[in-house]
Amino acid sequence: MAKTETPRRIRGTQDIFGEEQRRFAHVLATFERVRALYCFQRVDIPVFESTAVFARSLGETTDVVSKEMYTFEDRGGDSLTLRPEFTAGIARAYLTEGWQQFAPLKLTTSGPVFRYERPQKGRFRQFHQIDAEVIGAAEPAADVELLVLADQLLRELGISEGVTLQLNTLGDAATRDAWREALVAHFEAHRGELSEDSLTRLEKNPMRILDSKDPRDRPIADSAPDIDAYLTDEARAFFEAVTAGLDAAGVAWERNARLVRGLDYYRHTAFEFVTDRLGSQGTVLAGGRYDGLIGSLGGPETAGVGWAAGVERLAMLLEEQPAAATIDAVMVPMGAEAETRATGIVADLRRAGVAVEMAYKGKMKARMAKADALGARFAIIIGEDELAKGVAAVKTLGAGTQAEVAFADLAEALR
Repeated sequence: MAKTETPRRIRGTQDIFGEEQRRFAHVLATFERVRALYCFQRVDIPVFESTAVFARSLGETTDVVSKEMYTFEDRGGDSLTLRPEFTAGIARAYLTEGWQQFAPLKLTTSGPVFRYERPQKGRFRQFHQIDAEVIGAAEPAADVELLVLADQLLRELGISEGVTLQLNTLGDAATRDAWREALVAHFEAHRGELSEDSLTRLEKNPMRILDSKDPRDRPIADSAPDIDAYLTDEARAFFEAVTAGLDAAGVAWERNARLVRGLDYYRHTAFEFVTDRLGSQGTVLAGGRYDGLIGSLGGPETAGVGWAAGVERLAMLLEEQPAAATIDAVMVPMGAEAETRATGIVADLRRAGVAVEMAYKGKMKARMAKADALGARFAIIIGEDELAKGVAAVKTLGAGTQAEVAFADLAEALR
């Protein structure tokens, strides 16, 4: 009979366990704690959406839509896509669920996202993000609050050292149109020196040339006109309000005039928290204002600003997370009758809020070693003598002392 081949983990996915899982959980728990301090509500949205939600919101010409999305046809013939990010789904929910009545809405979410790209260190095809959004607030104060939240999260995770907030303005629609025109004229004058990718971008998405990594493009991108010369008075005042708010909140930032977002619905603030501790892939958290997004999905013009961060990336920057000593006691029953009685006692202890592990197998010495290895404070030993007296021998593992405790008093004694 042919041997069945063991199934393999799909390339670009991961099984998260042990030390890695503790770091992962620490990121999520810290995010939950900090978002509550800022009075953000938790929201959960579907893992897949109609493909049109992402095609419209991310733009047909972006790499994510053209190359990286997991898109499939379901049995009803509808085109569905596993979410490559959260913002589009949250914007869709805002429209379809009638959440406009609650605006301005401060929302956070987290979970898996999916992109078909080349797996590398810190990059997976199924990875995880945390996400924060403010929808329906056109004021620069919303941008400031999100940035201060991000800054506090990184501080509380203990990874803010060596992480820099880079900030830019993309201006309002009038600013963007004027700047885009100037950029196109500049790049057209250097058309013969641009890379193939940048020539494609010049037709569809000229701002993306500014963050090209191709060495042929860098001199041309670096000499392109800055946005500052094209800022309207309103756009300039908005950016000044954001930077003044960050200064007031004590959040350090630096201007990066080359930080851009290619899609037309992005306005005003664009930002990235970057570090050199992750090699060339140095962004740990990024976002911006997307006042044109909900309009592009067919809804009314609605202000929005948000950010996302990769959980794996944040976890890679963390110090080692020691296993939490969460076990109060290990039950060590000796013999079949003691095992049956111990099962009932363990169930009662757990219902009383005591964390108990059962050590079923092996000699007494091996079971006591297990109790030590698990970091338990107590071992509860029940054998024939203890059953006859209705007591358990409770050993305090650190001190090595031992006392008899009536079964009924165990929960109180272990607390």
